[in-house]
Amino acid sequence: MKRVGLLLFAAVPVVAAAGVYVLSPADSPEAPAKPPASSSQLSREEAKDRAEQERAEDDKVIAGLPPGLADPAKKELAQRIVSSAETSTLDWRSTYGYIEDLGDGQGYTAGIVGFCTGTHDLLALVERYTEEHPGNGLARYLPALRAVDGTDSHEGLDPGFPAAWRAEAEVPAFREAQEEERDRVYFEPAVRLAKLDGLGTLGQFVYYDALVFHGPDTDPDGFYGLRERAMERAGTPARGGDEKAYLDAFLDVRRAAMKARGPNTDTTRVDTAQRRWLDQGNLELRTPLEWAVYGEAYRVP
Repeated sequence: MKRVGLLLFAAVPVVAAAGVYVLSPADSPEAPAKPPASSSQLSREEAKDRAEQERAEDDKVIAGLPPGLADPAKKELAQRIVSSAETSTLDWRSTYGYIEDLGDGQGYTAGIVGFCTGTHDLLALVERYTEEHPGNGLARYLPALRAVDGTDSHEGLDPGFPAAWRAEAEVPAFREAQEEERDRVYFEPAVRLAKLDGLGTLGQFVYYDALVFHGPDTDPDGFYGLRERAMERAGTPARGGDEKAYLDAFLDVRRAAMKARGPNTDTTRVDTAQRRWLDQGNLELRTPLEWAVYGEAYRVP
């Protein structure tokens, strides 16, 4: 939901060794000069690429691991928890048609994970949907969505876009498109990278919720920047670290990033949910679960 922009990166060859990923230099002396990038930025870009790309060696590792959050029941649980923070309900399937401007600088927030008109993911969703279903009720807003991308502007969207979104959300194909985009951009990369980091089901959820809130960006306050900062404080289990210590560090870094947006930023989705389960030692996210977000209590038996 809370994203800070779109970053596009080309795939770069990598060498993997002992959990450290090193980018190989360009071979051609005639390659055009590129702006210098810090080692931290390159590391974050590689983590993003690794999470989003299918790699045979990673597939072999993941295939031998428990399903974790990818288990259908756990995935359902994960979406219910995210929905409690995003739209204050456990009934996430009732939120396909949700749309409002939260006044957070992201434009309209809509749908099952809070796709935003100002942060590219809503535009990407509508573009992909329109490729498969031309002439849908949102297609006519594509020029306006492209124009406001990266801003909080409603120009070209008001007054009709919210009603058009709610109407299209009644179409099964658009509901399916929302779920597919959620999986492609947020759920699958989060679970994949968490497993490669040696994290159990709770850690996989921690990554997923952070990706939804902070976005799949490689800037310091995007998900991949938060992960890198956490790794500076504690090693991941895949690199010999303690799982609880690493997740503590990740949640500390994430909470600080949330607070940096403003002193009144609510951090209960971390403080009274994920941190609570971590302190309880519930690394496999076993039910029953109890938590509170924005002052509302939830329970899943």
